[in-house]
Amino acid sequence: MTADDSFGRLDDDDYPAYTMGRAAEMLGTTPTFLRALGEARLITPLRSEGGHRRYSRYQLRIAARARELVDHGTPIEAACRIIILEDQLEEAQRINAEYRRAASRHTVGS
Repeated sequence: MTADDSFGRLDDDDYPAYTMGRAAEMLGTTPTFLRALGEARLITPLRSEGGHRRYSRYQLRIAARARELVDHGTPIEAACRIIILEDQLEEAQRINAEYRRAASRHTVGS
């Protein structure tokens, strides 16, 4: 991968651009907190060739939501479950909206 390729990927929400230390610093948390999110399987960081954890912007948004819940007194395991359920609900609502649009097109076209 060339330097130009790497810079182009920085806009990619799924590109693992952040080291654990930088991710923890950005979130105002500790590497231990990020490891706990990994152990709870909320986020799975990619690994560099040297085995170091790398996080994407998408993963950092999820971690920030977990931190918000934990900061308000929610146990980390419960926070992870809440976020997973929120994500599942969002996906179900998106699919439902697609079905409604398809049904609407079908009804209008009949």
